[in-house]
Amino acid sequence: MIVKRSWAHPRAIGLYRLYTVSHLSQWPGIHKPAWMKWIGSTRGARRYKIMHTLEGTILAGESLTPREGRVVIESNYIDAVETCETDSSKIIAPAFVNAHTHIGDSIAKEAAVGLGLEEAVAPPDSLKHNRLAAVEDTAAIQAMRQTARFMQQTGTTAFLDFRESGVDGTRLLREAASEIDIDAFIFGSGDPDVLQIADGYGASGANDAEFHTHRDAATEEAVPFAIHAGEPDASDIHPALDLNPDLLVHMIHVTEEHLERVSQLDIPVAVCPRANLVLDVGKPPIRKLRDHTEVALGTDNVMLNSPSMFREMAYTAKTFDVSDREVLQMATQAGAAAVGLNRGVIKPGKQAALCVFDGASDNLANAECPIRAIVRRAGPLDLERVIIWCSLSATETRGRRSHQCHSLETTPQ
Repeated sequence: MIVKRSWAHPRAIGLYRLYTVSHLSQWPGIHKPAWMKWIGSTRGARRYKIMHTLEGTILAGESLTPREGRVVIESNYIDAVETCETDSSKIIAPAFVNAHTHIGDSIAKEAAVGLGLEEAVAPPDSLKHNRLAAVEDTAAIQAMRQTARFMQQTGTTAFLDFRESGVDGTRLLREAASEIDIDAFIFGSGDPDVLQIADGYGASGANDAEFHTHRDAATEEAVPFAIHAGEPDASDIHPALDLNPDLLVHMIHVTEEHLERVSQLDIPVAVCPRANLVLDVGKPPIRKLRDHTEVALGTDNVMLNSPSMFREMAYTAKTFDVSDREVLQMATQAGAAAVGLNRGVIKPGKQAALCVFDGASDNLANAECPIRAIVRRAGPLDLERVIIWCSLSATETRGRRSHQCHSLETTPQ
């Protein structure tokens, strides 16, 4: 009998702050009116009963069922989703979770145009790895920080990153993300000791090295183990599955035998259709994958594509045999569920990580279906607010830098 894995995300949760931001164009020096008191503990949050409501068309629950009403937020969690009449044209959707990125190569955007997989990104001698080895730490941090800020501005509140360069690479990403209101879930690389500061382990591929020790270390630390598989061909899929990973990435060249094993082991898959297109490695069989397991959506290497979930959703919806509702689920709840983040769904008890769209914008006005509008048409200019919930990384938990947990409400220009 296959037992569904139940490892717990190690981050501690405790401190909250709610801000409003009047103009995103002032970033990073955003004006943050103190219309909400800082709450120093969950006890304090309960005492002060800080509430906030949003009205409009809500894409509620796992099914993303559109309904008019209001979302009630209390101390950064969704307290209630109420049905009521409203004159608001807003569309309230879960914020995006980018299920697979490599933002370390933000230092070399478009540098790999025209190159194949091996030349562009394969370890250890690809263009990407040569650039990573040569870059100064300050330049790497700045480039990753800009990418994280772009994701935040375009509706992404968490991203799952495969970070190269071992412990040093993980530390650089921690520093880069520390000033941005976004959750960086870091899959570290190199020696298993990286798990002292990373959120999980990310293996390049079963054909690249032997990863049983790293898998065992992740199990010991109760963090997820993820691995690329089936990107250039099918030769590394069975060896990857032998490691019983918590997350598979790509899975383009799968057979029915592979799919049956994925289903039996209950392993989610992150797909990156635009990156696969750029590298000319084939198309992931998203329909077949979804018929066997949970599938999440990622944007992969920043060197190849912008980390825009809008672009990834539109391309996926217009190219693959999946519905718009499924694509939006892949871009929100599936990525969150893959690593145990308590977000991605608008329902009571979930963290308040939300996108508020202007349904009356020049682009979205007269759209007949809010889900189709968001997946196929919407862009950053249609975002009125992004409500961001960031996790607390406790200093005593895995050696991560501590930062306060807060919700940031933004108003893009």
